[in-house]
Amino acid sequence: MPASLYALMLGSFGIGMTEFVIMGLLIEIGADFHVSIAAAGMLISGYALGVVVGAPLVTMAVLCMPRKTVLLVLMAIFTLGNLACALAPGYWSLMAARVLTSLAHGAFFGIGSVVATGLVAKEKQASAIALMFTGMTLANLLGVPLGAWLGHAYGWRITFWTVTAVGVLVLFGIAWLVPRSKGSTEVVNIKHELRVLISPQVLLGLGITVLGFGGVFTVFTYISPLLTQLNGFSIAAVSPVLLVFGAGLVLGNTLGGKLADKSLQLALYGSLAVLITVLVLFGYTGQQKVLTTVMVGLLGVAAFMTVAPLQMYVLDKASKAPNLASALNIAAFNLGNAGGAWLGGVVIDAGMGLGALHWVGALVTLSGLLLAIFSRWLEQRQSFVAQQSCAG
Repeated sequence: MPASLYALMLGSFGIGMTEFVIMGLLIEIGADFHVSIAAAGMLISGYALGVVVGAPLVTMAVLCMPRKTVLLVLMAIFTLGNLACALAPGYWSLMAARVLTSLAHGAFFGIGSVVATGLVAKEKQASAIALMFTGMTLANLLGVPLGAWLGHAYGWRITFWTVTAVGVLVLFGIAWLVPRSKGSTEVVNIKHELRVLISPQVLLGLGITVLGFGGVFTVFTYISPLLTQLNGFSIAAVSPVLLVFGAGLVLGNTLGGKLADKSLQLALYGSLAVLITVLVLFGYTGQQKVLTTVMVGLLGVAAFMTVAPLQMYVLDKASKAPNLASALNIAAFNLGNAGGAWLGGVVIDAGMGLGALHWVGALVTLSGLLLAIFSRWLEQRQSFVAQQSCAG
C-alpha cells in the first residue's frame, strides 16, 4: 500500500481518539468545570451533532478545492479545535471547541475515502479504505486508553495537547506523502453532486449504513452495565474486556476490506448477517466470563467488518459524484451510533431491561440487511425494465 495511506490512517487515528477519549474523562472535566456528569456527557452529543451537520455542509463548501488541499484544511481545523479544547477556560468554550473539531470529522473520512481509492488499483480500493479506517480502530484499542490514562495522571487537558500534537504530525504527513496529482483539481458541480445524492440507490445506501451499523451501538453503548450486571464482571475487569473488543475492531476492519475487494455485494450481505448472529448470541453468554469475553471480541470483529463494505457501497452507487455522498455516509454512521444509543435507552426505560438490548440491536441490523436486499432487487428490476424498453 502507498505510504500516503498511512498518513490518512494517522489522521483517522487522531480523529477517533478525539471522538471517544472524552468518555473516560467525564469525571475530571465535570469536577474542573463544576458541572454534572450528565452535562459533561453532552460534550459527546455535541461532537456527534457536529459530525452529522458538518459532514455535508463542510464538504459542499470545499468541493471546488483540490482534495489534498481540502485534507490539509480539515486537519488544520482538527488541530486548532483540539488546541482550543486544551485551552478552554470553561464548559461552554470547551463545548464550542468540540463542535469546531467535529466539523472536520465527516469531511475528512468522506474525502479521505475518495482519495484512498484513487491511490490504488480498483481491486484494492476497499482494502485502501479499510487501511485508512484502521486508524479509527487503533484509536479505540490504544489511543483512547492512553488518552484516558494521561488525563487521569496529569489532568484532562494533557490529553487534548497530545491529540493536538498528532494533528500537527498528520499535517506534515499529508503535505509530504499525499500526491497532489491524485487529488481532484476540476471544478465540481454542486448541483450535479446533489442530483446524484438523491438517487434512490445512494439514499438506500445511506439508510443501510444507519440501520446496519445502528445495531452495534444499541448494545455497545451500554456495554459496561451489561458486563457488570448481566455477565458478572467487576468494574475493574471492564477495561481489559474492552481491549479485546478493540482488537476485534482491527481484525474485522481488515477482513471487511479484503472481502469487499473480492465481492462487494456478498461482503455487504455477509458482514451484516455475521453482525446479526453475534448480537443474538451475545445475549446467551450469561455468567460465563470466558465465553462473554470471546463474544465481545467477536462483536468488535463483526462491527467493523461492515465498515469498508458500507462505505464502498455508497461510493460505488455515487461513483459519478462521490465527494458529498462519501461524507454523508460518515454522518450516517454517526447517526446510526446516536440512534442506536437512543433506542437502547428507550428499551431500558420501558422496563424491558438490559437483556433485551441484544434482540433489539439484532433487529435494527436485520432491517439494514433487508434494506440492502431490497436495494439490490430494485436495481435489478430497473435494469430489467431498461433492457425491455431498449428491446421494444
